Amino acid sequence: MPLSVMLVVLLAATLHASWNFLIKRNEDKHIGMTAVVLGHTPFALVVLLFSPLPRLESLPYIVIGALLHTGYQLFLLYSYRIGDLSQVYPLARGVAPLIVAVVSLTILGTHLGTIELTGIAIIGTGIMSLSLVRRSDGFRNYKAAFLAIITGGFIAAYSLVDGLGARVATTALGFYGCLSILNAIFFSIVIRFLKPGTIKTVSQKNYKLALSGGCASFIAYALVIWAFTMAPIAVVTALRETSIIFALFLGVFVLKERLDLIKVFASMVTLVGAGLLRINR
Repeated sequence: MPLSVMLVVLLAATLHASWNFLIKRNEDKHIGMTAVVLGHTPFALVVLLFSPLPRLESLPYIVIGALLHTGYQLFLLYSYRIGDLSQVYPLARGVAPLIVAVVSLTILGTHLGTIELTGIAIIGTGIMSLSLVRRSDGFRNYKAAFLAIITGGFIAAYSLVDGLGARVATTALGFYGCLSILNAIFFSIVIRFLKPGTIKTVSQKNYKLALSGGCASFIAYALVIWAFTMAPIAVVTALRETSIIFALFLGVFVLKERLDLIKVFASMVTLVGAGLLRINR
């Protein structure tokens, strides 16, 4: 992976952990997630003013991607209601690169070298070990781990769809701008049924969270989609999950979550895996 692409993905990882932190620290997770999703919209509209529109052939990818993002956001929301940031976030992100790597190799025909495969496996294994961590009260939280793993499945699915769709669209920003707006529409429809009044509350009282969280989230994934067009999807997906380090730091030192040896181990293993991905290219 070229150094420029690697640095962009690491920046995206930092921003991604930041907006997840904003949602987790908000007492009402429905409001937090709704604010971030709706906060994408103004940035998406600005992007569409200055970037080419995606090719019509990419429309199915945009629709399916928006649905997958909505599913991911809902499962992440409920995961954060019962689990720690430093458990849910890394576990959800750890499942994705393993699934993406398998699909890339078996279905998409992507060629990955031995070092790349080793790096991806190390990152995924290290992060998924977080399913064993305990909650702040000392008890294991298997329900949160289960929801986080399902969330990871959605992450893998939308990563593959978006990566392929951006290439078909021939414009990463135009593709993600359209996807973000459609995602906001789908999510708004669902949240109106799950928790009526949430959208009104966000627009009246949480617009600052929407702008800050939406900005961080939109830029983070826009950078990732661009990286998908510059490097193998499986490698970008794995490297992006180094955001575990930032999430762990925020969870333990800011949210005062429990720190144990498994979290430290997972962080170190993730860094080793990321280093292998850089050495190979």
